[in-house]
Amino acid sequence: MTTTAPAAGPVRRLAGTLHRRPRLQLSLLLSAPLAWLAVAYLGSLTVLFLSAFWTTDSFTSNVVKIWNTDNFTVLFTTGVYRQVALRSIGVALAVTALCVLIAFPIAFYTARVANPKWRPLLVVAILTPLWASYLVKAYAWRLILAQGGLLDWALKPLGLEGPGYGLTATVLVLTYLWLPYMILPIHAGLEQLPASLLDASADLGARTGRTFRSVVLPMILPSIAAGSVFTFSLSLGDYIAVQIVGGKTQLIGNLIYSNITLDLPLAAALGTVPVVIIVLYLLAVRRTGALSSL
Repeated sequence: MTTTAPAAGPVRRLAGTLHRRPRLQLSLLLSAPLAWLAVAYLGSLTVLFLSAFWTTDSFTSNVVKIWNTDNFTVLFTTGVYRQVALRSIGVALAVTALCVLIAFPIAFYTARVANPKWRPLLVVAILTPLWASYLVKAYAWRLILAQGGLLDWALKPLGLEGPGYGLTATVLVLTYLWLPYMILPIHAGLEQLPASLLDASADLGARTGRTFRSVVLPMILPSIAAGSVFTFSLSLGDYIAVQIVGGKTQLIGNLIYSNITLDLPLAAALGTVPVVIIVLYLLAVRRTGALSSL
């Protein structure tokens, strides 16, 4: 007596087709997130860019869909907007530089010096501040930086006082907020650094500074650039921290926020400025190979 195998069902036929065609399988897996990216992210950026060419009725404050470049003309011809844009770029660069200076010794210790069994716990400790609320951390720093606050109390015996609220306070708070995003890439880069290279450099008579410049720094430069993508972009677009500890300091995010209800097309034009800056920054970072490290 002979039996025939049951006909393959549609699910089994589909599974067999996907098994034979891995590219089709990958395309189907990526189709949903890519569609969401195109609609939610790229679509919103497109609407933002298009609305920057509209105008606002000065009497009713309603958006009028009349195409013009008046908003961009205002941006390029008004000195305060140029100053705020340059100040925002300067704050983002300062935060990135401070994060690199602070993150490297921490990452070097966690990746190369600490006992291997403690390294996962140290990484968790570095990530712990990210679990706390952004506003809680920002307002905690407001209390620390307040006149007569904790920082003033700590510096008073030295005859010094804290910076108070302002641009310096904004840089300090943003550095604290985004520091883990710089530590982790550098930690990963140092962890992958072959110990044989350091030993070879020492055997050839190179001192610590020469080893750092010639061996360590070139190897972890992509990691630093990868971390800077986060610290630079997050600092450039931040507007909450500067409202909490910035005093009278204005960054481009504050201008966008304040103009959303008053002049939406102008706010959209302002919003294109950090987008363009970040795109240019990413193109520059891409040359270091950092994007492949993300």
